[in-house]
Amino acid sequence: MDIESPEKLIELLDRHAYLADEGLATAAFLALRMGRPLFLEGEAGVGKTELAKTLATLLDAPLIRLQCYEGLDAAQALYDWDFARQLLHLKAAEAAGITDVSRLEGEIYDRRFLIARPLLKAIETQPSVLLVDEIDRADDEFEAFLLEVLSDFTISIPELGTVRATTPPVVVVTSNRTREVHDALKRRCLYHWLEHPSFDREVAILLRRLPDCTETLAA
Repeated sequence: MDIESPEKLIELLDRHAYLADEGLATAAFLALRMGRPLFLEGEAGVGKTELAKTLATLLDAPLIRLQCYEGLDAAQALYDWDFARQLLHLKAAEAAGITDVSRLEGEIYDRRFLIARPLLKAIETQPSVLLVDEIDRADDEFEAFLLEVLSDFTISIPELGTVRATTPPVVVVTSNRTREVHDALKRRCLYHWLEHPSFDREVAILLRRLPDCTETLAA
């Protein structure tokens, strides 16, 4: 979808019941036009995650969400091997009398036994919207790893080779600022701080989402 201006993006978001101000729409428009991740920071409940969901809807692309938490590591975000299915395959091969070790090694590290986690799934799915939610909850080490992935949208899998996104996903990174996120990650993205909506805007949001609600009840 070709979005010509921030004003057009405001209109499109409004059609999907998301009310964006000029600052947020400008940051999101530039992120889409430049192919840069959008870093949204602000208190919980100001609409950061909802923007990613709405962008996925209007771009007609699947939303792939990586929920961050303390202790999250690269394997949980990238990929894992389905050991149970690999073991079943080896047992089936043994029952069939297959003893060629090289052949078996090649078979068990086939793509069909790979479980794609959010980052790999976003790179393989085109188009897609990748939501990295609450990056401030993750550790510094994961933040540095994410920065590396976002730099070229390439993932190296030793057993299979390199997976590269021909069309990079639209990336939205959110933070509730429970801790300071490193400047290196912010510089990789287009940054926008979301203020809590004013009283009038909150009423407008309620009426937009709940059209049967009276203005008095919304207030």
